[in-house]
Order: sequence, then C-alpha cells, then structure tokens
Amino acid sequence: MNTITLQSNSTSESTVIPNIFIDNYMPSANGAYVKVYLYLLRCMASSDMEITLSSIADHLEDTEKDITRGLCYWEKVNLLSLVRDTNHQIVSITINDIYTAKDSQDAEEYATSTAAPPSEPEQAETVSISPRQNFEKPTYSDAQIKQLTNHDEVKWLLNIIEIYLDRLIKPMDLQLILYLYESLGFSAELIMYLYEYCVSKNKKNPSYIEAVALSWAEEGIDTVEKAEAATVLYNSNYNAVNKAFGLNRAPGNVEKQFINKWLNKFGFSIDIIVEACNRTILMTQKPDFKYADKILENWFKKGVKELSQIAKLDEEHSKSVNAKANSSKMAPASKASQSNRFNAFPQRTYTDEDYSSMEQRLLNKQ
Repeated sequence: MNTITLQSNSTSESTVIPNIFIDNYMPSANGAYVKVYLYLLRCMASSDMEITLSSIADHLEDTEKDITRGLCYWEKVNLLSLVRDTNHQIVSITINDIYTAKDSQDAEEYATSTAAPPSEPEQAETVSISPRQNFEKPTYSDAQIKQLTNHDEVKWLLNIIEIYLDRLIKPMDLQLILYLYESLGFSAELIMYLYEYCVSKNKKNPSYIEAVALSWAEEGIDTVEKAEAATVLYNSNYNAVNKAFGLNRAPGNVEKQFINKWLNKFGFSIDIIVEACNRTILMTQKPDFKYADKILENWFKKGVKELSQIAKLDEEHSKSVNAKANSSKMAPASKASQSNRFNAFPQRTYTDEDYSSMEQRLLNKQ
C-alpha cells in the first residue's frame, strides 16, 4: 500500500478551522466531503505523518472512491490543489490558504468568500503521494493474512465463499479475496455477490472472478445494488444481440468488443443495435459482426440517436435510388433522339384546323 507523506513546518496539539470555512464553505458541502477536509487539516497538525487513501477511508469509514470525490470537490472550490501523474493518480495535495484562494468559476457555485484577507497570508501546505498504478495487486505475507483473517467479518466472508465454491479456500483464492477487500475496497456483501454471480455462470476460476471485479472497479461499481443493475443490463444487452443473430452461445472476446463499442463509443440504444443485426442477417444470411459494425458506424456518422431517424434515412436513400434509376432510363431515349437525322429539320405543330384542311384536300382529289 502506497503511503502519503504529510509535511508541516510546525506541530500543534490542536487543529485550527477558519471561521470562513464554517460560514461559507461547509453549509453547501456534502458532509462526507467536510470530513475529508477536516481530516487533512488534522493530519497536517501531526509532523511527518504517513497515510494512504485507504487509511483515510478506514478512519472516516468511507470508500477510497468517496475520499477521491471529496478531494476533487475541494479542488473545484479552490481549497485544495491536486497534482496527478500520467495514470491520473493523485501524487500531491496542496492545502491552499483559505483567505487568499481565488474563486474559480466552479467555486462560485458552491461558496462565496466575504472575509477580508489577513496582512500576512499563511503559506500553502503540501501533501505528497507516491504514484501507483491502477488496481496494483499486492502479495500478502503470512503475517498480513493472519492479521486480516482475524477479523470476524473476513472469517464470515471466507465461510460463505467456501459454500459458493463448494470446496475449501485455496491460497490463490485467499490472496484474491484479501485483495478485493483490502486494496479495491469492496465490502463483504459486494464480494459475496461477486462470487455468487460468477458461480451462477459456472465460473469459479480466480482469474475470471478477478477480471469481473476489476471491470466493476473501473466502472465505479461499489455497492451490491450497482452490481445487480450492471449485471442485468450486461446480460440483457448481450442476450438481445445473440437473439438477433440467432446465437446460442455467449459472445466471444472480439464480439464483446464490438458490442461494447456500439454501446459505449457510439452510444446506441440496444434497439438500434438489434436493428443493425437484423439487417445484417437479411443481407449476409449469417451473424456477421463486422458487417453490423459498418452499418452502425454509418448511422453514427450521420448522427442517428433514435430508431425513428433510421426510417428517415431509409426514405432518403430510397428517393436517391429512384432518382438515379429514372435518370438512367431517360438517358438512352435522349441519346437516340439526338442521333435521329431528321432532328435537323424544324418540327411543325399541327392544329385541328390543319387536320380538317388536309382531309378536305384529299376528298377533293377523289
């Protein structure tokens, strides 16, 4: 677990909270965010105190994601300055002087400072965070395993997972469970639902379970309710594509990439995707994901957002085809007319009187 080193030029047994924070910033802030800011002030009062996002979350009984959200909030109102590495991980936190902080456009939506600045503003204090990769997986030592598994919640969790797996916990299973619980910050209930979901798909391999867990973490799924909603949507979308293509199997990895591209990059609803799959079957007589991708890419470029817009595109396409067909039919007649040698003479238009006169002349000749 990476540490955050807090540095201060002075030590104090008390934490000073400016009145301007209580008067102008605290009322409009989320209570969890207020706890984050106050805890940072408390930590700065301790010389060379080392912390982690995980330890802050544990102390405040919150998740690491919520801690990060709190830090980002205070960055918006300009009370904190955050520095991130190339992996978008926070590597430095500067606690700005609350009296001299300039309000940004976002800050105006949350708080307005009315207090006059002191003659000698305090210097900003800095928190340094060691950079780390996303979801770095540690290897837990025997001592760490003993310490973590000594908690009643973890003991209970391991017993439940053994029931799900229908076997004893193996060392690889234990490392994964502790990783989910300690590093990813999954609750015991979320871990149980994770194993229940994977086992229901007949997937008990730790690598598969870990892959699902990481995808949830990337999507910000940190509760059982969010996981249930995501799995229902996941299954319904894939099932809809399978049904349209007439597949009786789960999509392969490449096929999943296509479906995720249509849903996430193109932002299409599942009914638009199914329409593309239906047209693919009609044109190719087979479930061709590449062909369907071309259809959807064309619709995406033309700004399709709703199924009704596709009908308009079809109508425009039909008109264009008919116009070209009519144009091609007229072209040969025109060419033949131009090649007729009698066209060089002026053409006369006859009236009813002309026809009557010619008829009378013919009768007189008889």
